[in-house]
Amino acid sequence: MDQLVVNAVSRTETGKRAAKKLREKGRLPAVVYNSKGESTLIDVDEAEFTKVWKSATKSTLIDLKIDGKDGNKVFIKDTEYDIKTDKNLHVDFHAVNMDKELRMNMKVLFSGSPVGVREGGYLTTHLPQITIQCLPKDLPVRISADITELGIGQSYKVKDLKLGDGVKILTNADSLLASVAAPKR
Repeated sequence: MDQLVVNAVSRTETGKRAAKKLREKGRLPAVVYNSKGESTLIDVDEAEFTKVWKSATKSTLIDLKIDGKDGNKVFIKDTEYDIKTDKNLHVDFHAVNMDKELRMNMKVLFSGSPVGVREGGYLTTHLPQITIQCLPKDLPVRISADITELGIGQSYKVKDLKLGDGVKILTNADSLLASVAAPKR
């Protein structure tokens, strides 16, 4: 995936009136929080952010350029979204220390149609997410398990996932992710 970039400008004004003025100009009020809990007030272009927001996951690192300066790697922590106008109203970013390992719970996405299901078996998914630990640069965008080859009586376990060298799986390796049971008679 290409590196996603959002350009931001520092701001000093706060409050509803200031936020309304920004939105009228096509800007979005935002805050960047660092690992110490300190915050920096910024604003971003609403159209530019929405384009990034629609393609990012909770584990997508974004390059946030504040006042033209590089070096801020962030996650989208939270957004305030107005369903009536179909627009974001505010965004919170979380700045990441690139040298410190992260621990995250990530959902496991299953792909493929198991052979055992096509033979009449029943697919059961057991564990919806796993816990991983890695440096931000090694963080997978998503975790997928190809269950196409699962036959009746077979299972897919956490240890069967292929996530790369820099990613440590903290969930028990023998935990079941999915299994195919025989048809009931």
